[in-house]
Amino acid sequence: MKSNFLKFLRIRDLAIIFLIFSFCIGSCKPKVKEINYTHVEIAKVIDEVTQVMVHDVTNPPLASRFFAYISLAGLEALSPIYKEGDLVLASIKEYKRPVNKNAVENIDFKLAAILSMLYTAKSIQPSGEKLTIYLNDVKKKALIEGVSRKILSSTEAYSITVADHILDYSKTDGYSKISSLPRYEPSNVIGEWYPTPPGYFPAVEPHFNTLRPFFLDSANQFLTEPPVYYEENVESLFFKLAADVYEQSLTDEKMKIAAFWDCNPFALDDNGHLLIGLKKISPGAHWMGIANIACKQANTNFEKSLEINTVLALTLFDSFISCWDEKYRSNRIRPESAIRKLIDPSYRPFLQTPPFPEYPSGHSVISTASAEVLSRYFGNDFIYIDTVEVKYGLESRRFTSFKQAAEEASISRIYGGIHFKDGITSGQALGEKIGLHVINKLGISNNIFNK
Repeated sequence: MKSNFLKFLRIRDLAIIFLIFSFCIGSCKPKVKEINYTHVEIAKVIDEVTQVMVHDVTNPPLASRFFAYISLAGLEALSPIYKEGDLVLASIKEYKRPVNKNAVENIDFKLAAILSMLYTAKSIQPSGEKLTIYLNDVKKKALIEGVSRKILSSTEAYSITVADHILDYSKTDGYSKISSLPRYEPSNVIGEWYPTPPGYFPAVEPHFNTLRPFFLDSANQFLTEPPVYYEENVESLFFKLAADVYEQSLTDEKMKIAAFWDCNPFALDDNGHLLIGLKKISPGAHWMGIANIACKQANTNFEKSLEINTVLALTLFDSFISCWDEKYRSNRIRPESAIRKLIDPSYRPFLQTPPFPEYPSGHSVISTASAEVLSRYFGNDFIYIDTVEVKYGLESRRFTSFKQAAEEASISRIYGGIHFKDGITSGQALGEKIGLHVINKLGISNNIFNK
C-alpha cells in the first residue's frame, strides 16, 4: 500500500516537473510585441512616397503605377494575419502569391507591411533612396517601443522577400518595354493634339495603354463615345464646345476650384525669361490623400486602411491605363490650341495645359472611379474636409460626399480652360464603369460602418 502511494507521488511529481519544463520552453520562444499600428502609419508612408514623386516630377500615370505596387507590397506582407485581403490579391491579373508566405514565424506583420511598402518604394521610384531616413526611423521606433532585435531582424528579412516578389511582378507589366516602342510624334492633322506653351513638353506616356492592368481584362475593356468631330464652322458643335470654354466667367470661387484640383506636376512658373517648375502632386496622389483623410475620420484599423489604400491605388492605375488608351486613340486637340486658332490667338487658359491629348478628361476618369470605390467603403454621404493641398499653399475644402468631390474635380477642368465639356462627361462615364467593375469584382461590402 505504502509502495503504491510512493509510486503515485513520484508519477505526480514527474508530471508537475514536465509541465513546468514545457512552460519554460514555451516561454523561452521570442514573443512578438504588439505595437499599436493604425491608419496613421499607412497615411505617413503614402505621404513620404508622394514627396519623392513631387521631387522627381513623376507624371500622373507613372505615379499611379508606383502607388499600386507599393500598396500591393504592404497588403501581401500583411496577408498571413489579414485574410480579407486575400480576395483582393487573388483577383489581380497574372499575380502569383509567394509560395512560402505562410512559412514565417517571429514576424510583426504590421511592421512588415510598412517595411515592405518602403523597400518596394526605394527600388521602384527613381529617387527612392530618399526614403532611407524614414525607413530607418521606422525601425528605430519599433525597437524603442519594445520590438526585440531578433523579431525586427526576421520581420525585415520577410519584408525584403515580399518587396522583391512584388518588384519581380512589376517587371512583367510591360513598362520596361515602352522605351523600345516607336517614338510618338505629334500629328500634323488639323484637330489633333500638339504640344502647348509654356513648356511645349512632349506627349506623356503615349504607350501607357500597353501595360497590364490589375482588375480590367484589357485597356479597352470599357470604351467611350467618340469625341465631337473637329470642325471650324461657327455653327458646329465643336466650335460651340470651344466657345463654352473661352466664354467661362471666372469668379473667385471657380478659380479656387480650378487651382485646388490642378494637380499638374508639369506646371511652370513663366515669368517671361525663365521657366521654373512648380512642385505639385499628381491627381492620383490627391485621391490617395483623400482616402487617408477618410480612414482617419472613420478611425479604420491598420488592416482595413491598407486594404482601402491598395484597392484605390490599383483602381487608379487601371483608370489611367483605360483613359490613356482613349486619349491616344482620339488624339484630340486641347482647348488652348483650338481657341487660339478659331477664336482668339492671344488666349491663355487659367491653368497650364498638361502635355497629352484632351479626350477624355483624366481627372474625370480617375476621380469618378475613386469616388465609386471610396463611397462603397465609407458610404454615399461621407462628409469630410479635404486638406491634402494645404501643404502646397491652398485652402482646404469641404465636401458632402466623394462623388461631389469627383464632380467638382471634373468641372474644374473647364474652369481651368484645359478640357471641353464632352471630354469631361465621357471621362465621368468611363470612370464610373471602372469603379463599379472593381467593386463588383472584389465584392466590396456596402460600407465599413455596416460591419
